Amino acid sequence: MAAPPESTPWIAMYHSVGDCSDDPYRITVTPDRLDRQLSWLRRRGLRGVSVSELLAAPSRTGLVGLTFDDGYADFVDDALPVLARHDCGATLFVLPGRLGGDNAWDPLGPRKPLLTADGIRTAARAGIEIGSHGLAHVDLTQAQDIALHSEVADSRKLLEELTDSPVAGFCYPYGTLDQRVVDAVREAGYTYGCAIDPGEINSPLALPRVHIGQNDTAVRLFLKYRLHRLRRRPVEGI
Repeated sequence: MAAPPESTPWIAMYHSVGDCSDDPYRITVTPDRLDRQLSWLRRRGLRGVSVSELLAAPSRTGLVGLTFDDGYADFVDDALPVLARHDCGATLFVLPGRLGGDNAWDPLGPRKPLLTADGIRTAARAGIEIGSHGLAHVDLTQAQDIALHSEVADSRKLLEELTDSPVAGFCYPYGTLDQRVVDAVREAGYTYGCAIDPGEINSPLALPRVHIGQNDTAVRLFLKYRLHRLRRRPVEGI
């Protein structure tokens, strides 16, 4: 039996928005493709919102969570205008330990610049929810306890100081998590966490998401939207 739509929120996972000619990890969509994807949502009566807005809505019917991981600098120039054109919100997960740096964790490259502190503030002023992706994009399941606490708790504190706003959401680098990591996220004061496939962990701190890429045309988007709601079990506690 399919889970009720209300109990299985659909959250799309984006990364970079820009030139995807050299994209070995398939993390980039062009601004034109993003525009077409958001147009597809809007034609079907769906509106992209931040994860906090999605979870707080009395009814999630007609709402889709939009998330952008890693905090690439192209978000401000290439993603923000498209989101605004379609009256969509989003959550941007950033790395306060790599401000103004690049995606050094991707060995195949290409090197993509990350947002500076000013860039993150620009996104926040535009109404984008800012969430933490940890400090430096490490696999938290392999981190020692002290490093885990720093990645989770210190990153939240730094972002709250940077934006002068509370930070509610955490995104697990690489999508990897276990119960120890989820417990650390809870203890740090986050109200939700975004994963990819959380496995047996069922919690608002381990929300499943659907990867959206350059090849996701209307047909693929429809299938991903439908299959997510049919295959995902209800998330307990939301």
